[in-house]
Order: sequence, then C-alpha cells, then structure tokens
Amino acid sequence: MYIMNTFLKINFYPIIMKNRFKILLLMVVFISTGSLVKGQEQDTVRYNAYGQKVSRVAALPEYRNGILVFESPDQNFRTWYDLRINFDGAFYFDKNALNPIGSGVTIRRLRFAMKTVLYKHWTGEVDLNFSGGGLDVKDAFIGYKDDDQKFYFKAGYFKESISMETTTTSRYQTFIEEPFMTAFAPARHLGIGVSKWDRLYWTSLAVHFQDVENLEVTTYSENVNKANGTDEGYSLTGKLVVRPINKDHKVIHIGASGSYRTPKTSWEFPNTYRISLRDMTSISRKKYLDSDDISNIKYYTIFGGEFSASYNNFKFSSEYIYSKLYREEGFKNYKHSGVYGAVSYLINGGKYNYDEAEAEYTQVTRGKKWGDIELALRFDYINFNDKYAEIMGGSANGYTGGVTFHANANVKFMVNYSYIDHDRYASGKGKLFVGHDATGNLTTDYTKVTEPSGNGGDDYGFVQARIEIDF
Repeated sequence: MYIMNTFLKINFYPIIMKNRFKILLLMVVFISTGSLVKGQEQDTVRYNAYGQKVSRVAALPEYRNGILVFESPDQNFRTWYDLRINFDGAFYFDKNALNPIGSGVTIRRLRFAMKTVLYKHWTGEVDLNFSGGGLDVKDAFIGYKDDDQKFYFKAGYFKESISMETTTTSRYQTFIEEPFMTAFAPARHLGIGVSKWDRLYWTSLAVHFQDVENLEVTTYSENVNKANGTDEGYSLTGKLVVRPINKDHKVIHIGASGSYRTPKTSWEFPNTYRISLRDMTSISRKKYLDSDDISNIKYYTIFGGEFSASYNNFKFSSEYIYSKLYREEGFKNYKHSGVYGAVSYLINGGKYNYDEAEAEYTQVTRGKKWGDIELALRFDYINFNDKYAEIMGGSANGYTGGVTFHANANVKFMVNYSYIDHDRYASGKGKLFVGHDATGNLTTDYTKVTEPSGNGGDDYGFVQARIEIDF
C-alpha cells in the first residue's frame, strides 16, 4: 500500500493538481447527468390539481401562417389560438344627405378564440369578442369527426348553415362588412347539428334553439321562462351544396338552404318579430331599414340560394334569401327578401382557396412574396316592404367597391367605398327624414313626401377603411 501511494503521488499528483479544475468540472457533469437521467425517469409521472396521476403527450409548438399551434407528433392532439383585431374608420359624405351622420373610428372586432383537437376525433372551440366595451360569445361548441374526417357532429353555440357569406369567418370575407341580405340569415344559436361532405357535395342538418350571445338576450329568455314558463322555441335548418367542379383552384358551388323557425324567448318581446339593420357600416348607428315590432307570430320560414364560382385569381358570388312570417288568425303574413352579387380579382396572380369541409372560401394565396392586391365590386338589394301586410320597413340598393392589400398571412389593409340608395319608406320607424313635404320642410312621414317616385329617401356615400391583424 505504501508503495502504491508513493507511486500515485510521484506519477499522478502533479497531473491531478495541474488539471484539478477540469477534473472537478467533469465530476460535476457526470453527477448532474446521472441526476438528470434519474429525474427524467421520475418526471414521467404527472398529477393534476386533484392529485390524480395523468397521462402525458408531448406537444410541439410552431407557427403556421403566423398562427401559434401546439401539436403532438402523431397529430392526434392540437391546440391553437385565433386572435383578431379590426381597427376601422369611416367618413360619410352627408353634405347632401337628409340626416347628419357622424364619422369616426372604432375597434370593430377584438376577438380571442382557442380551438383544440383531442384524441384525433374530438374538437372544442371557445370564441369571445371584447369590442365595444362588452363581452359577446361568438362560438362555444363541442364537436366530433369520424375516421375519414368527412362527418362532423357539433353541439353548443355555433352558426346556422344559411348563407355562405354569413358562415364564412370575417377574417376571409372580401368586403369590410357583409351584404344587406345577411340580415335575414340567423347566424349563431344554441343547437345540435351534423354535416357530411365529399369533394362533390356538402350537406348539413341541425336543430337550433335560443340566442345566448350576450347578457341582453339571455336576460330576455330567463325573464320569460321565470314569468310564463314558456318554451324557448326551436329551428330546423338544413343545407345542401353541390360542387360539379372542385379541383385545382377551380370551383363551382351551388347551394340551397331552408329553415323552419318558431318564436324564441331570446327575442325582446315574446312572439313579436323585428328586423332592422345598418347600412353595411358599424360606425354610423342609424338604422334606416326597420320592420318595427310584428306581433302574433306563429312561425316563420327562410329559404336561401347561393352560387359561387372561382378560377384561380377570379371569383364570383351571389346569394338570395327569402323569408316569410306566418301570424295568428286575423293578422296578415309578412314577407321580405334580399340579394347580392359580387366579383373579385387578385391582380398579382394569387389564388382563391375553397374549404370543402366548410363549403366556403378560406384564406387567399398571395401571388407575390410581398403580398397581393384584391379588387372587388358588389351590388346589394334588400326589401322590407310588404304592401299586403301593410308593413313598409323600407328598401335599399347598395353599391360597393373595395381594394384589399394582403400584406402577409396575418395582416391586411382594406378600403371600401359604398353608396346607399334608400326608398321613401326607410325612415327607421319614423325617426329619420325621408324627403320634403309640401312646405319644403324635411319630413319623416313617407305619405307627405313630395319628391317624384323613386327620388324619396336618404341617399349618401361613405368610405371606410380597416387595418386587420390575425394571429
């Protein structure tokens, strides 16, 4: 032993002393590596907030077209965010208008959504809007897709399948605001629905109930339930789309939809229907077109037709909606309708993309690395007038031209010019001027308007712009 110690001191002691810091570092790394391996073995176990052992799946983060996505390697689990900000401004050319209109700016949308796929088949979505200082629910549903991903079941709060323009997310709509006729499309309600599709067709069927978008409509429903024990009402809505051409950025889309609807407790007054809308702008709060309250509703129906075709960087779309209210005996039924036609063109050679799973158009493909410019024109017509029912809520023509710069997958800049031509009945329930009387004074009473037929009503133009980011 003495000889061995002497040998180590003579031969290794100088080496150890000279490299003592390197040796110490190697020992630390060795010990740490052993600890990490041991720790990794222990880390395979996780517990939730209630002390239960839970399973684990790794989720890898990445940006896809600027959207943050977390997905498991086997693609059975995926979660992503969908945030949206629309900063809008509008200037109204009201010098010759009968009613003054205030220009301004606003946050049109401030959306926060989280979407997920679980175990490959199950989906969930929560979408909230915080614009205007309030909170609105936009989507909140549970879904299930089959193995082929060609069948979808949904339950919760989601859009009804009437009007492709309405079901298309605002992120991918061609114009700043939707056309007039979408006022007749019921948008979101609580419901249960299924859809089935393949390359050449798409179909859906759903039963829907009341609206729960915000506190106002839910309070209406709760108060009626408490006071009268009234059923909430329901709607049966279906749609069929055929796609004789659907390949390589060449699409022909032909759709028909229908809905049978009973009065909802989420309406302001039970069994009383009212429809009103603004002139394709969110900043002016005036509602020229207004049916006023129509009482004694038994049920009503909606029928819609839509046609759209796209070829590479050109797209045409048109839709028509007709709705009829059936009232109790002794009251006259009421009908109203609307239509639009629109064309658009990507001048840098981009492409229009069609989502066959949703039967609607989705994000465009830009023709240049720095972006693409989209030119668009649209004509709108809507009619709230029914002489037989003695309800004259007004009618209007709308003419819109738009330019959109698609800067990248997340940012776009939009400018629209619109001119609105109202008739003499578009008085917003008798609150807005529609012409001049025999003494030359402005009047809200269409029976006193002295302008020649076709010249009554308030007509004006406006320009609006949007800066949008989606992420």
